[in-house]
Amino acid sequence: MASANTSWSEENFSCVICLDVFSSPVSTPCGHNFCRTCINTFWDEQSPNGRTSKGTSCLVCLISYCQTHLERHQRVAGLKKHRLTEQECVCQYCTETDHKSHPVVPLKEEYEVKTALLGKIEAEVQQMIQERKLKVMEIKDTIEFSKKDADGVIAHGGQVFTALMRRVEKCRDNFNQTVKERLKTTEKQAEDLIKELEQEIEDLTNRSSEVKPLSHTKDHLHFLQAFRTLNDPPPTRDWTTVEVRPPSYAGTLRRSLDQLEETLNMEMKKLCADAELKRVQQYEVDVTLDPDTAHPQLILSEDGKQVHDGGVLKKLPRNPKRCTGYTCVLTRQSFSSGRFYFEVQVKDKAAWRLGVARESIDRRGGTGWTPETGYWTLNYYKNRLEFRDNPVVHLPLRAELQKVGVFVDYDEGLVSFYDVEARVDIYSATGCAFTEPLYPCFHLGSGQKANSAPLIISPVNQTD
Repeated sequence: MASANTSWSEENFSCVICLDVFSSPVSTPCGHNFCRTCINTFWDEQSPNGRTSKGTSCLVCLISYCQTHLERHQRVAGLKKHRLTEQECVCQYCTETDHKSHPVVPLKEEYEVKTALLGKIEAEVQQMIQERKLKVMEIKDTIEFSKKDADGVIAHGGQVFTALMRRVEKCRDNFNQTVKERLKTTEKQAEDLIKELEQEIEDLTNRSSEVKPLSHTKDHLHFLQAFRTLNDPPPTRDWTTVEVRPPSYAGTLRRSLDQLEETLNMEMKKLCADAELKRVQQYEVDVTLDPDTAHPQLILSEDGKQVHDGGVLKKLPRNPKRCTGYTCVLTRQSFSSGRFYFEVQVKDKAAWRLGVARESIDRRGGTGWTPETGYWTLNYYKNRLEFRDNPVVHLPLRAELQKVGVFVDYDEGLVSFYDVEARVDIYSATGCAFTEPLYPCFHLGSGQKANSAPLIISPVNQTD
């Protein structure tokens, strides 16, 4: 027996509580060994009511373990395979026998604790479910909008390509017509020459008919008398230098292609601008002027769609929102994300300024109208058009502006201005740093009679 047990490790003969060789060893139902005194002392040291803490359960051994037993499950290779759980239900008898040393909690108390925890978990789960459902709806809405946007882009693109193809076809027809006209000119020249030659041939044939009989007469008197009656020979051209040259088409195709390129460039700019305008017009927003922000000299219409300079300062209550430094007014609506577009009629005005302004602008004025001070605006004054930046961007004025469109992509940092009637873009400011709500901004310019016409927020009219 001694030789058979020489390979056992020392821990097989040691108590896990006192760590010495067993003294009066005893075994638990699950096969763990302890000194009788050690295990009895350990159980006696536990709280009498068994409520101080919860023990852990080995599902293989089918019994709850204290921390000492648990340590062996984490250390001994054979026990590491056991599956552990944090909880096990036991009867009253077990708490007085096998589980005498283990902390226990009454079922009702644990039920109430776990029920409250379960309610909290359920509420959190429901909230997470709702959040994810909202995200699903948001993603679906994005996809739906993207599909509509793509359909619109494809439709507008189709119109552009159709128009361009018509231009190409027209250029091809003009090219063919040019070639045919040159050929026709050459053919006409040849026909005229042929007619002239045929006429001379006919005249000469007649001459030959007159001369030929005399060449056979032997009567000298008759010959001389007849010769005197011969008509003068018909006039003829020297045909040795006359030729019909084939028409030259050198350079015709190149000139047509050059003209086509120029036409297409102009047409593409016009069509692309028109398509772009149609695209941004889809983001039309309904904005109205805010009387609480209007300069005391301005007069607003009842519907909040028009403003003009009354020329007289009104006495108004103090309002931190009111613009007092410039004769301008903001809208009631502000935008902190996404895209928006609105149109303003500027017809018959000698001066105006349009665009957007951030919420924190100095409404007492005196700060300038640049992006650094919170303004992104297009300015018209004395037949000059410019975007207010540092430095100022001077813009070409094609014709008198009737209506201006303003488009903002808050997330992309883009502000674009359009000549709605001409359906072309005027200017786009990119890389704008938007960190606050933006308000559409309207400035009336000077209050002189020549500038008494109102600025009017107009509904978008999308033409085909």
